[in-house]
Amino acid sequence: MQLIESSDTHPTHQSPEAFFSAPASLPPLPSADNSAEQQALEAGRRELIALLTRHTADQEGSRDTAIPGFFVHRITRPGGPQHAIQHAMFAVIGQGSKRLLVGDETYECHPMDYMVASVDLPVCGKVIIHSPEEPYMGLRLDLPSTEIGELIGDDKLPPIAPADPSRGMHVNRLDSTLLDATLRLLRLLDAPRDIPILAPLIKREIVYRLLMNGEGAMLRQTVLHDSQMNRVAKAIRMLREGFAQPLRIDDIARDVHMSVSSLHHHFKVVTAMSPLQYQKNLRLQEARRLIISTDAGVTMAAHLVGYESTSQFSREYSRLFGAPPLRDKRRWLEEEALSS
Repeated sequence: MQLIESSDTHPTHQSPEAFFSAPASLPPLPSADNSAEQQALEAGRRELIALLTRHTADQEGSRDTAIPGFFVHRITRPGGPQHAIQHAMFAVIGQGSKRLLVGDETYECHPMDYMVASVDLPVCGKVIIHSPEEPYMGLRLDLPSTEIGELIGDDKLPPIAPADPSRGMHVNRLDSTLLDATLRLLRLLDAPRDIPILAPLIKREIVYRLLMNGEGAMLRQTVLHDSQMNRVAKAIRMLREGFAQPLRIDDIARDVHMSVSSLHHHFKVVTAMSPLQYQKNLRLQEARRLIISTDAGVTMAAHLVGYESTSQFSREYSRLFGAPPLRDKRRWLEEEALSS
């Protein structure tokens, strides 16, 4: 498997149906560049796949590791698009591809791409593989705001140019320094006694590398108290904590020290959706979890997440998940049975 370049690391605008049903895009041919950087990336890519293959052997899906907040993934039987709340994180794709829908924007991510989410985002994603013999493999490292804030508070950190709020998710290509730190964190899984001391140091280095790369301003803004990005992040937390309550945008704007119009504008910039759309997505995802995982009835689930009208709930559920609640549950159970 050759090192490939990604031509679709920037978001595109198109309908969800067209995006998820389109055939997988073919990456450009491998670069003929024989520079030291390219050679380091190629060697690192081979080791990344070898480590992921070994640490995900005999598993399907996502697995947590002995390193807190660090997860590895292996998917040999990808199903349809999956909905989730993506927390702040750094993720790397080693093999396979992934398509993501965030609000009204879509992203396509290939091997040796990395993703950074700076705030909690409702996403819809689909994994793409060429064959079960070449499964999707990747890793994810959670990025707690406390760890970002501790590093930004270090007076030895080089200055980072200020920037306006931007989208809360970015996709970029790995360089050799960030790949090296990622590989060292993966290698620690083979040296469990070293994890308590070395894992925090390597995780701090990864955050530092991200801060000094293109996402630096974005991550920095999420923890600076007077920044618009930080205010949006606070609004997101308020929506997540009270998603089942009626949306009072005036109260949220006042609590985060923004005007209503400014909150709407910056919230859409960061999340690619309005506060109302964000709340609706949270409600429907939680309702889906209740219906599938706890056997809650449709009416009860709708009520628990804040809907007064069951018919409105069913319409919006179908619009997001592609089927009414009970049919969606049957489809989910059938897919689970096929993958087990």
